[in-house]
Amino acid sequence: MSLGAKSGTVSPALSVAALCLGGMAASLTQTVVIPIQSELPGLLGTSASSAAWVVTVTLLAAAVSMVVAGRLGDLLGKQRVLVASVMILLAGTVLCAVSSTLVPMLVGRAMQGMAMGVVPVGISLIRQITPPAMAPTALASMSATLGVGGAIGLPLSAWIVNVSDWHALFWVTAAIDVVVLLLLVLLVPHVHDAHGGSLDVAGVIGLAAGLVAFLIGISKGGDWGWASPSTLGSILGGLVVLVVWGVYELRRAEPLVDLRSSAKRQVLMTNAAAIAVGFGMMAQAIVAPQLLQLPRSTGYGLGQSVLAAGLWMAPGGLMMMLFAPVSSKLIATVGARVTMMTGALVLSAGYALGALWMDASWELLLVACVTSAGVGIGYAAMPTLIMDATPPSKAGAAVGLNSLSRSVGTSLAAAVMGTLLASNTTTLAGVGYPTHEAFRLCFVIGAVAALLAVMLAGAVSVGRSSRTADIGPVPGSGGAATAVTTGAPANADPLTSTEVPVGPGSAPSAASAPAARTTTETSDVTTVA
Repeated sequence: MSLGAKSGTVSPALSVAALCLGGMAASLTQTVVIPIQSELPGLLGTSASSAAWVVTVTLLAAAVSMVVAGRLGDLLGKQRVLVASVMILLAGTVLCAVSSTLVPMLVGRAMQGMAMGVVPVGISLIRQITPPAMAPTALASMSATLGVGGAIGLPLSAWIVNVSDWHALFWVTAAIDVVVLLLLVLLVPHVHDAHGGSLDVAGVIGLAAGLVAFLIGISKGGDWGWASPSTLGSILGGLVVLVVWGVYELRRAEPLVDLRSSAKRQVLMTNAAAIAVGFGMMAQAIVAPQLLQLPRSTGYGLGQSVLAAGLWMAPGGLMMMLFAPVSSKLIATVGARVTMMTGALVLSAGYALGALWMDASWELLLVACVTSAGVGIGYAAMPTLIMDATPPSKAGAAVGLNSLSRSVGTSLAAAVMGTLLASNTTTLAGVGYPTHEAFRLCFVIGAVAALLAVMLAGAVSVGRSSRTADIGPVPGSGGAATAVTTGAPANADPLTSTEVPVGPGSAPSAASAPAARTTTETSDVTTVA
């Protein structure tokens, strides 16, 4: 017996809303401790270097869990994995709420990071529970939760800390997690999408070891020194482990990640662009709040409190969600590849604007809104490109790998921006602050990274889909889509493909549709409980 709503009894819109709330609850954990980060050594009775792991451990756990959760969703069923992930999130949040020392806090924060698998699993489930007309907007909205949760988390946590004890941060988020868990059980249907097989445990261990070593080196390079043996050993050692892991995965009959599918040009270039767009998203999230909070005595700081800075930045995160319908319309009209290029161009324009306009809070608000709109548009197109090129039995792991690519981009941005700001400082009353030109340089680098994303997205080749396309609703399922094997890609790119695109809410007729293509993925047709 499965925990989940019966298909046809719940509106797909409500199911998508529950999934999006789950994604926001998970991504909120990325920023919830930022307002108290400088106070953590005293609160936990530890050193500043040890307290920094309270943030880092969540990022590391999230990076690994997104791929693993995606694969588990393919094997066991996505709704089950979603519920289990939020249960882990709730348990980790409660553990943080009752912790006053470092070790239990780190364990709780790692458990919170493990719940980030909610986002890729939710994305891969959406096409199975929504009608074709709703799927593009739903996918865009779910993708946006990666940024929206973090944007909401900063002002929310700053406000809670101002009015209550720091433990209340976690009690409030635990209450949110309880609501999300109930919504996932009551509103998200369990579909028979489990494909069987076994989890590649050795692959999980290899991926975790390589990623953790690499990301630790990237995140700690500024503190340890980029040329130090610890930094170089961690980064290079992690890369070596990942290469060995890749060779091992290629020899596996049931790998954790199907690297051969991931090497397809459409998937490979999309994931590469995801790194660049993820870099762009995190760059402004690091630079703008610091500029807002610098004292006015520097001549360019804006003197805002942590709460005020969070409120100035929050509309940017909401722009990602507001642009979900725009993104889906673009995907339906010009294709996912052009949509991703458009998003990266908007992101680059936002950073160019930031290099010129950063002398007032409202200017940084405008920059945050433009860059976030670009990220939202770009993120929305990625799942479509990934799932159109991936068999449904491997969609969860493939979307998880794409989410991991975004995470790598954000980690690189944090390292690069942190290093630039720390190495270009001016002293005022004995205190060092990043220079005005250092902030400008960060915006310029963000613009260049976004232009790189445009070029990488342009290299995406959109051809025939290797997945079964969602064509029509399952009778009695409340509009949920069924999978029908077809040779036409969902949302074909008019610049690179002559296929007739399947528009939202439409289905190809027998006369106009290409001849059905034989596929080995015969077990991937989704049936609904």
